[in-house]
Amino acid sequence: MNNESGEANKQKRVFEGFYEEHNIMKVTHFHNSVTVSVKECPETANNLLHMETDLPGDVVVHWGVYKDDDKKWEIPNEPYPAETTAFKSSALRTLLQRKNGGHGSEGLFSISKGIAGFAFVLKLNETTWLNCSGEDFLISIPNSKGQQTQSEETAETKIISPSAASSNGSKLNQEDTAYTDEIITEIRHLVSGISSVKTRKNKTKEAQEFILQEIEKLAAEAYSIFRGSVPAFSETDLTELEELKSPEVFCSGTGSGFEILCQGFNWESQKTGRWYKELQEKASELSSLGFTVVWLPPPTDSVSPEGYMPRDLYNLNSRYGNINELKSLVKKFHEVGIRVLGDVVLNHRCAQYQNQNGVWNMFGGKLNWDDRAIVSDDPHFQGRGNKSSGDNFHAAPNIDHSQEFVRRDIKDWLRWLRKDIGYDGWRLDFVRGFWGGYVKDYLDATEPYFAVGENWDSLSYSYGEMDYDQDAHRQRIVDWINTTNGFAGAFDVTTKGILHSALERCEYWRLVDPKGKPPGVIGWWPSRAVTFIENHDTGSTQGHWRFPGGKEMQGYAYILTHPGTPSVFYDHLFSHHQSEISQLISVRKRNKISCRSPIQITKADRDVYAAIIDIKVAMKIGPGHYEPPNDNNQRWSLVVEGNEYKVWQAE
Repeated sequence: MNNESGEANKQKRVFEGFYEEHNIMKVTHFHNSVTVSVKECPETANNLLHMETDLPGDVVVHWGVYKDDDKKWEIPNEPYPAETTAFKSSALRTLLQRKNGGHGSEGLFSISKGIAGFAFVLKLNETTWLNCSGEDFLISIPNSKGQQTQSEETAETKIISPSAASSNGSKLNQEDTAYTDEIITEIRHLVSGISSVKTRKNKTKEAQEFILQEIEKLAAEAYSIFRGSVPAFSETDLTELEELKSPEVFCSGTGSGFEILCQGFNWESQKTGRWYKELQEKASELSSLGFTVVWLPPPTDSVSPEGYMPRDLYNLNSRYGNINELKSLVKKFHEVGIRVLGDVVLNHRCAQYQNQNGVWNMFGGKLNWDDRAIVSDDPHFQGRGNKSSGDNFHAAPNIDHSQEFVRRDIKDWLRWLRKDIGYDGWRLDFVRGFWGGYVKDYLDATEPYFAVGENWDSLSYSYGEMDYDQDAHRQRIVDWINTTNGFAGAFDVTTKGILHSALERCEYWRLVDPKGKPPGVIGWWPSRAVTFIENHDTGSTQGHWRFPGGKEMQGYAYILTHPGTPSVFYDHLFSHHQSEISQLISVRKRNKISCRSPIQITKADRDVYAAIIDIKVAMKIGPGHYEPPNDNNQRWSLVVEGNEYKVWQAE
């Protein structure tokens, strides 16, 4: 190891091998390394610091810089690596990117001149931190021409297995540790889809909720959260990236956590015949409004003009435009920094030919399947496949995803859409129709940046009135997400339904569950919940489940300030609501509200609901009065106000 600044004894203390002991029942030692190299970028004169480790799982670096010998942490100037957030006001935290093959992680940091050193500690999970014998890792950075321009320090660390240890200061005793190990084992069963329905029924609701909380804590390991391949550097820093590029890494389908989604069409969009061109003209505007992801309509040849009765999957000349216009649209969105979701209908497919009995069950085009590709328990299409693994759609032949040739062909088709068209992920139509494990197979094959499934069924009602307890409904959505191994999110239909009753009937008490949390999927699994108030089915000219009229902005004030990934409907965005929606998006982005932001519900009465999100944003909806408390520790300023809603920002 090379480091020409600092005292020799401190150099030895910082970078030599070490281990830490914890009061636990069993210790398992592993031998791992952390390598840090510093290189000067000749174009910008900044230092490029590359960190590499073979530690397993997701590794979070809490880091800062210091300018003199007192080694006091400071937050450096931007740019920061991808997946970097502020930790309180004293440090930054960055999720290192997985290497190709998943063996170890690495990160690239740009450090300006005048900085004496780089300080960091590593976080493996909620209970395990790694530092240097109780102190920070310290990396001196050369700043003069007399010092060498590249140094490399290696810390060979013997660490305690995260699965066998708790952190210093943990209050777990031996009995609690044994209980926690049992719960973690159950979590891993849930994550793998092993736990049976019978087993789940034998658990109390409290135990199920605790397990879901633990899943969220371990999500970085179990579901590869926050993995992305696009570093968060500005154009001026591209020369630095050329010096030391990070490799592409696997994306889990759950994005970065900071996505804001726009549904880029409605039920009538296909009638223009040139929707792709019209939407391309709005790409820059959507980017300026703050959207990071756009959901495009189904691209394939279809019996229905809207695209939801697909026929020849490889024919992308649809009522929305032709294949070249689609490619041009996707390219334009990428140029303005917006990722693109393709709306893929995998549950059913319309046949092009009849069999000898006059039944439409013979397919054409490149995927010229016969009736073996159709489930056998749909009485309308005489399929010779296996029984359906979900609910039949009936309007078109339901595809049998248990057939190997079907799954192979669908994966090839999705890979083609990713590579040739440029889609970054998927909106999955009618996922109730087939087992979520098949979805996991398709996501494994295509590695989308983001994926969300439509699992829409009815909420619970008694005598025509919506029940307060909607746990069974959100449990069904969570169960489906679980079958995908958490690789896909789902639309939070539960939240939409509860908002309907709360706003329409002035029953804002509905917006908190008995545990003090949001009553939808965002209360249980926010990182997998895509919140919305309207889409092409529920609103537009279909109007199957239209949001209460005049209450739309209350709905957006709720989903754009709360955890989960919010989705804005095209019809609402390009209407008189645009200015208010834009202001709410700005508040969300400015305060870095994410799908996992903590929430404290401060009021849920008959006529008002209020909450504080991530200690940075306060909001209220409803005609009742609410003002966030101003005290010596926290003061608030009103930043957005509209019809029966207000949003404040911490000063």
